[in-house]
Amino acid sequence: MEWMWTDIFSHPLWVFSTLVLGLVVRAQRRGPWDPRTCPVELKGKTAIVTGANTGIGKFVALDFARRGARVILACRSEARGSAAMREIRQRSGNEDVHLRLVDTSSLTSVREFADRILQEEKQLHILVNNAGASGLPRQITSDGLEVSFATNHVGPFLLTTLLLDLMKRSAPARIVNVSSVNHWRGTVDFAHFRGDNLSYGMDSVYNHTKLHNIICTNELARRLQGTGVTANSLHPGVVMTEVMRHYSFLVRFIFILVGIFFFKSAEEGAVSTIYCAVSKEVEGITGKYFDSDCSLVLPAPLARDPALAVKDYEFCERLTAKL
Repeated sequence: MEWMWTDIFSHPLWVFSTLVLGLVVRAQRRGPWDPRTCPVELKGKTAIVTGANTGIGKFVALDFARRGARVILACRSEARGSAAMREIRQRSGNEDVHLRLVDTSSLTSVREFADRILQEEKQLHILVNNAGASGLPRQITSDGLEVSFATNHVGPFLLTTLLLDLMKRSAPARIVNVSSVNHWRGTVDFAHFRGDNLSYGMDSVYNHTKLHNIICTNELARRLQGTGVTANSLHPGVVMTEVMRHYSFLVRFIFILVGIFFFKSAEEGAVSTIYCAVSKEVEGITGKYFDSDCSLVLPAPLARDPALAVKDYEFCERLTAKL
């Protein structure tokens, strides 16, 4: 009988070994720090989590609620945000979880959200800028900004700026910006913000925005020295979330197929964000970049250039001041 090398894929031993390998890989996806064993409580503290209706953001908000914090879910969709609020209240037993609407791609929406927060809240101890999207088609917003740059960077930059004084009055406080290891493939070109000189292949635009996240976080941390407010950025890992929802069906199918074995779940992907936001180990640390296993690592060289950081931050200040 003729044997084909492809027959190995239908052999029971190959199927069994593949399943065992998948289980081993899944077991290794958790880092050494486990939020479930962290005793930190957040009673009397207020936290804002953007993009909290799904994925990483929802699990971050759930963790804060379980620790007793007053949690504000900053979401774009009222229906999905309300569903997340009800779920988090039920699972945490904490009724002090609230929904406030914001679309980070719109600077008007960001300003309206921040105004309401400043009117309603007397303190703010944790701000997690988690909302983001990848694979968005080319579009220029009403503010004249490329939509991915507006959603992933300019909107969160403005939101942070508007809430800084409140956080300083609430110190010690922490700003946590969710970036990505993909920033290594990003470049800095300020024409990108207006949609110029951009290639829309796969996640290239997303990569640029994630690089700006880290650069501006580092400069913000420098400016906040001595205020009691820290600012750090992180990579959550390759995570099975809705960040891929704008890609084609084929890309999403492959992502999900591979991700079942090798990618983190949203709950696992939330760990490094929670670590930066609440852990004793990060107390007083600022201007750093954390990997998905919660270890301190160096970001890409462009993200370590202090002169570029000043230039980038000042550019974003001028950009948001005009709009």
